[in-house]
Amino acid sequence: MTVHPSLQSSIDAWTHSIEAITELVTPLVEGEWNRATDLPGWSVRDVVSHVIGLECEMLGDPRPIHTLPRDLYHVRSESARRMEVQVDVRRHHTAPEMLSELEYTVIRRSRQLRNESRQPDAVVRSPLDEDRTLEFVLEQRALDVWVHEQDLRRALGKPGNADSPGAHVTRDLLVRALPGIVAKRAQAPTDSAVVFDITGPVEFMRTVRVGADGKATIDGSVSLGPTVTLAMDWDAFHRLACGRIRPAAIAGQIKIDGDHELAQAILDNFAVTP
Repeated sequence: MTVHPSLQSSIDAWTHSIEAITELVTPLVEGEWNRATDLPGWSVRDVVSHVIGLECEMLGDPRPIHTLPRDLYHVRSESARRMEVQVDVRRHHTAPEMLSELEYTVIRRSRQLRNESRQPDAVVRSPLDEDRTLEFVLEQRALDVWVHEQDLRRALGKPGNADSPGAHVTRDLLVRALPGIVAKRAQAPTDSAVVFDITGPVEFMRTVRVGADGKATIDGSVSLGPTVTLAMDWDAFHRLACGRIRPAAIAGQIKIDGDHELAQAILDNFAVTP
């Protein structure tokens, strides 16, 4: 049984990040599981619970029957409530219980992925309760696990893997979202060009062009005289795009050339992950 080649890079990226998460949390003492992360209301334990829960859903396990407390200030939408169930049901689990479930889930999920025989365009139910292609869902899982690995690293003061396979899958998915951010969310005018100049361990430059019909395209070619250029490092880029930080908090790390009003509209609408 052979995994389709277009799925393998996402599976490899997921494997790299999930193993890194296991390595990060294995030596933690009980109190360290309670450290706050960048995610409102979520501790290290909560982030790991989220990862476990979504991988269990990918395995086809039934969702927990659990009623959320009413005082969870950070839960403000139905999608957030859906995500919170897998987290809250594990909030009183001990460190050994968390590690045991994480390791068992990784073993089961790794076996499932090694034996994946479906085509990339097979329609599956994602953990976000959407029907999407298998290829997209596996990319989404690779992004989610890498981003949460970075959440844990920041909380624990253990940076690393900024340019790992998961980082590159994350880059590709976030870059795909840029035309929608520029044209739809920020309402960039027709015939405008917006350049994203990203430096650091994952370095790239992309130009989003808005055509006369209002639709946007993206490519890697250099634009002469762009409407606006946004320059930042990879850490700032992915933290903004994944909603980990607001633009004002890192304004000094973002260089803007050109139309500042359009640049601000883009930055204000930059977060794309749920």
